[in-house]
Amino acid sequence: MSQVAPISVEADPASTTRTERVRALNDAFRQSFAGGHVLLSRGIASLPEEQRREAKAAVQAFEAFSVAEDPYNEHDFGAFDLAGQRYFWKIDTYDRAMTGHSPDPADPAVTVRVLTIMLAEEY
Repeated sequence: MSQVAPISVEADPASTTRTERVRALNDAFRQSFAGGHVLLSRGIASLPEEQRREAKAAVQAFEAFSVAEDPYNEHDFGAFDLAGQRYFWKIDTYDRAMTGHSPDPADPAVTVRVLTIMLAEEY
């Protein structure tokens, strides 16, 4: 697997809470798809290219976070409808070696983000 440069956000870590820092890093990654890996489920990969582009754009523009789907306010999960289908996306955080969970998702120096886009029926 290729090396991933850490995500950079402008917020000063000393002036933000851990949750705010994780949320800012998740939002920066989700909106840009830079600084991590984006995976498409088998169902998404089998869609026509235009639908895949629309699904990716919907993830990048997503702002409909709710307490039910985002209870920790880290912006690491979302659900949306597109062309009559329900989609989910999820951000997971791993250590830099991609062998386990990140020791601190608020620290981009020790974290790799992986965003998976899937059809709801695949969850």
